[in-house]
Amino acid sequence: MSKLLDGRVAIVTGAGRGIGRAHALELARHGAKVVVNDYGVSAAGEGTDESPAHAVVAEIEAMGGQAVVNGADVADFAAAEAMIRQAIDTFGGLDILVNNAGFLRDRMLVNTAEDEWDAVIRVHLKGHFAPLRHAGAYWRAEAKEGRTRAARVINTSSGAGLQGSIGQATYSAAKAGIAGLTLVAAAEMGRYGVTVNAIAPVAKTRMTEGAFDTSAMALPEDNSPIVAWLASEEAGDVTGRVIEIDGSVITVENGWTHGASRDAGARWEAEKVGGALRDLLAEGPAPEPVYGTA
Repeated sequence: MSKLLDGRVAIVTGAGRGIGRAHALELARHGAKVVVNDYGVSAAGEGTDESPAHAVVAEIEAMGGQAVVNGADVADFAAAEAMIRQAIDTFGGLDILVNNAGFLRDRMLVNTAEDEWDAVIRVHLKGHFAPLRHAGAYWRAEAKEGRTRAARVINTSSGAGLQGSIGQATYSAAKAGIAGLTLVAAAEMGRYGVTVNAIAPVAKTRMTEGAFDTSAMALPEDNSPIVAWLASEEAGDVTGRVIEIDGSVITVENGWTHGASRDAGARWEAEKVGGALRDLLAEGPAPEPVYGTA
């Protein structure tokens, strides 16, 4: 096994099970020292149990690597700051942040309760913002002191956020927000030596089982080699990208781009909008269908 990440320090959130666990193990195999974060909740975000993170740390140590447990709620602003500080105090710095933690409260939009919306948006979107904000402040301070680190952030979006998914309005909104956050963070933090990318993984996990037919889905660990490479110093020229991983297929998502346009030369009259807009829509590609539609 190569030492692509030898000596680098990583945090992986939601790393007790599934895709996060696979990321933590893959980074460790490539030489990274890993803070294994997991709040221990169920797939619906209920209860707490640190044991999954302890088990992952034991696996890393058994292979000769170094890792520590962190049980923070990543959407708790102060707890996220303490998690960043734990990595720095334990391993002497921080080079890699993999934001992965999340859970589901799937409902059709008109059946979604306010607390379900708030919980999912909080864990996914604020749970990406809080660690990224505190890690970014650390990397900015390091750069100002002349110790610019080859820092890497890998966020976790989803096809649900990029194309939409029936019955997952809340999750889709959160994951779309993460894609937008990735673009802004990449633009703002590049001056400090930081790259920020997002993946949209496809895998058989406890979050997908029961929601979809997972019989042909990739395994969680099939997503992790891409994360390991994006976390490396070698990947310094790739930033602000969203990459879908579906088994053996890697797809670079293009996202929102400006399409055809018409200039009326003055304020549009409402009666003329329909014809112009229909012409523009006819010139562009049809949108990809929302997951779950016929």
